[in-house]
Amino acid sequence: MLCSLFHSVGLSAQEESVKFGGFDSWITRSIKESLLVGGKTQTLYEVGPKGTFDGARPYTNQGGSPWGCSNIYAKVAGVVKTNVSVYPDTHKGGQCAKLYTHLVNCKAIGVVNISALASGSLFLGSIIEPITGTSNPMSKMSMGVPFTKKPKAVKFDYKFKTPGGERIRETGFSRRQKVAGKDMGQVTCLLQKRWEDADGKIHALRIGTMRQRFSQNCDWKEGQSFTIHYGDITRESFYQESMGLMSGGSDSFYALNSKGKNVPIQEDGWAGPDETPTHIILKFDSSHGGAYVGTIGNTLWVDNVKLVY
Repeated sequence: MLCSLFHSVGLSAQEESVKFGGFDSWITRSIKESLLVGGKTQTLYEVGPKGTFDGARPYTNQGGSPWGCSNIYAKVAGVVKTNVSVYPDTHKGGQCAKLYTHLVNCKAIGVVNISALASGSLFLGSIIEPITGTSNPMSKMSMGVPFTKKPKAVKFDYKFKTPGGERIRETGFSRRQKVAGKDMGQVTCLLQKRWEDADGKIHALRIGTMRQRFSQNCDWKEGQSFTIHYGDITRESFYQESMGLMSGGSDSFYALNSKGKNVPIQEDGWAGPDETPTHIILKFDSSHGGAYVGTIGNTLWVDNVKLVY
């Protein structure tokens, strides 16, 4: 399985491409939303072998693709609704991934008119569909894939655009709130040593950490490498609070356990730099503030994702 997700064909022996990480191949999903919310047919995109996966049905990763994204099919109280915040776009004669922060509007005829902020997320893992509620969006993502190597860095091409201005929190069920600080694009890579206890809880030790944020508008930057730091980094000069351990709370990443339940990943501590990981998490976001928080219009483009050794 590992060899099928990361491969070095045509690359230096010191680099591995992530499968479908060139984003030149996409699956389209055609889903008709419920008449109650307008009845339009929407097109969703997934990273994988070129093809279709039509209809209001739960998506599962196709063709060995390791990628999940924040494009979703939701069915709440029998009402079908979708969100699209990740798209294919053009780059250097091929395609790339475009992650976009926007408002999702839901106008239920004669009932309610709400909107919620959604950011674009692209990650190694999968979405648990159908989405049946708006609480705790992280619990709808199974984050990470099996992995036992120790790369030095993550390498990719990227472009970032932000309109600046107001950063907000809008959930659809509360008043819009202003959020302090500047919204930024983000990439996160974590290497973990995971295990499951008798109760089905997933624990982990953190082996490797990389978190990079993008705050300034820039055109395409090709082949940029970002270092993965190993071991306990809390005393290092580059350490920031955002690089800390996940406690297993609602803001933590989730993963499917052996019982098929998506549960929070509780990081119990820092592993030594010589430890071998069992899983890799790699996640790109157009906004960094978590669920329902961001600046409308923030956009992160990503292409040619590789690991460097």
